[in-house]
Amino acid sequence: MERTVTQLGVLDILVNNAAFQIHSTEFEDLTEEHFDTTIKTNLYGYFRMAKDAVRHMKPGSSIVNTGSITGIDGSKALVDYSMTKGGIHAFTRALSGNLIDKGIRVNAVAPGPVWTPLNPSDKEAEDVSQFGAKTPMKRPAQPEEIAPAYVFLASPQCSSYITGEILPIIGGY
Repeated sequence: MERTVTQLGVLDILVNNAAFQIHSTEFEDLTEEHFDTTIKTNLYGYFRMAKDAVRHMKPGSSIVNTGSITGIDGSKALVDYSMTKGGIHAFTRALSGNLIDKGIRVNAVAPGPVWTPLNPSDKEAEDVSQFGAKTPMKRPAQPEEIAPAYVFLASPQCSSYITGEILPIIGGY
């Protein structure tokens, strides 16, 4: 954060987009270590980044968090991940209320299936080949298909009256 502010002279956009997930078909297989890693990456990371960024931000600045459809609908094989994504949605809404008087907007994008390196990381080839097939579009999004949502929410020219919103990008559900 310090290097960014030093090099650019300002910090007016923070995009939180980090996540950890490992599928656990059986709830009993979800270990405390796995749970802690998920919580620390997905929630603590967003909190710490926002905490550090806010002290550099001025009115008109924007924080855009990455949630997920799993934070809205849940996923039986991603109990801990779903919980953190729901937490990110609540964090977004709560933080937006907290920062509105400072003129800092806080929103989230909640994608459905998106093709990223995270997807095949703990899946078998057959599961990877079916990733996103249950959406009405019958495929996952590509990152460039959801990127405009981040630009929209970060831009004061496009979304100066939008804060505390969760924008689902979910392939036609």
